[in-house]
Amino acid sequence: MAQILIIDDDEMMCAMISQMVERVGYRADSAYTLADGMEKVLAGSYDVVFLDIRLPDGNGLSRLADIKDAHSAPDVIIITGSEDPDGAELAIKNGAWDYVQKPASIKEMTLPLLRVLQYREEKRMKKPPVLLNRDHIIGNSPRMKTCLDQLVRAAASEADVLISGETGTGKELFAQTIHANSSRSRGNFVVVDCTALPETLVESVLFGHEKGAFTGADRAREGLIKQADGGTLFLDEIGDMSLRIQDKLLGVIKEGKFEPLGSSDSVSTDVRIIAATNKNLKDLIAKGKLREDLYFKLNVIPLTIPPLRARKEDIPLLIKHFLEYFALEYAKKPKTMTPKAMSSFTNYSWPGNVSELINVIERFVIMIQDDQIKASHLPLLVELREAEFLKETEDQSLQQAELHFEREFIRKSLINHDWDVAKAAENLKIGAEELHVKIKTLGISFLG
Repeated sequence: MAQILIIDDDEMMCAMISQMVERVGYRADSAYTLADGMEKVLAGSYDVVFLDIRLPDGNGLSRLADIKDAHSAPDVIIITGSEDPDGAELAIKNGAWDYVQKPASIKEMTLPLLRVLQYREEKRMKKPPVLLNRDHIIGNSPRMKTCLDQLVRAAASEADVLISGETGTGKELFAQTIHANSSRSRGNFVVVDCTALPETLVESVLFGHEKGAFTGADRAREGLIKQADGGTLFLDEIGDMSLRIQDKLLGVIKEGKFEPLGSSDSVSTDVRIIAATNKNLKDLIAKGKLREDLYFKLNVIPLTIPPLRARKEDIPLLIKHFLEYFALEYAKKPKTMTPKAMSSFTNYSWPGNVSELINVIERFVIMIQDDQIKASHLPLLVELREAEFLKETEDQSLQQAELHFEREFIRKSLINHDWDVAKAAENLKIGAEELHVKIKTLGISFLG
């Protein structure tokens, strides 16, 4: 029988959750302080812990990792209140299974409990994992494992998902993986790039239109939302969507129906939405550019992809994978990389994230004839870029040329010091902070 622990200083909340737990056939214990809760966690064998954030002797999130590291490795469901608007998002990022917000109904508390217990039972029975296909999602670092845990939960759910991450981290790939491992995998995965849709066409493209709805509409056309019926709609860069379209999208999420352009009849749709952004959506809400209610509807399951610089342990795995991938793509013998060259790749900050690394590896496979990539090949590529630049910019201003050569001079110093910023700064006789600023403002990367 599963054992559940509730850590909350609200005795009525503890009693309500305990009754719910016992009603569905499991055993419940309660603790009213963080210290008492930790003592019970370490002494007991719990499957799930309901953990309040605000406790009289500390913040529950501060002990989340310790609870998960207990010998029974319990999963944690966070209890948040209206006074903790960021608590739920922070909890999920730090490995909580799910969260419930006070005041919560019995149904809202029961559903995550049953899901997590089912997940634990499947793991215990050694059934195939929920995530069956993670093609091209490479990495086993701690940050990546947390991200993949979130992905598994998203794939097992029907809830809408909001993926956050810098440009180049692979948000669309993660969305595809969620879809491919979900109950909707046989339906369409439809991609909408919100940055690429002209305002004059976006409504027609998303919702479809009737014949004669506007000049040039010589026939009725089905929109992308209807094409995703029974499947998944991926909205890339949701922060760039206009407020008028946000309003119509909110109607789709709430009611499961919409009206095509030029029609007075509603069209029903069963679509799951996965949205992605590289922006701070809360800033957009504050500026009146994003509807807060839409944000909360999309952010049922938040998934944050870490930048590559935060999971450097994964870089050798990524390099090996894509060296093999592009060797096959271009019918070449697979290359390896020397330890010194690998050190350069690992020390580099990768502002373009995985997309930048993939681009670099592809160019290495194409341009380098040797079987092994060496640190000495990096300056060669810089020289090739300089030659390209000189050919392309004969008529450009002297100032532009000076900026370019300053950029490549700094790059060469970084390469010679295996991308160690402190050592390169010392060599250039400038401060490390000043060098960091120059790297960013000059857009310095492996291949320019």
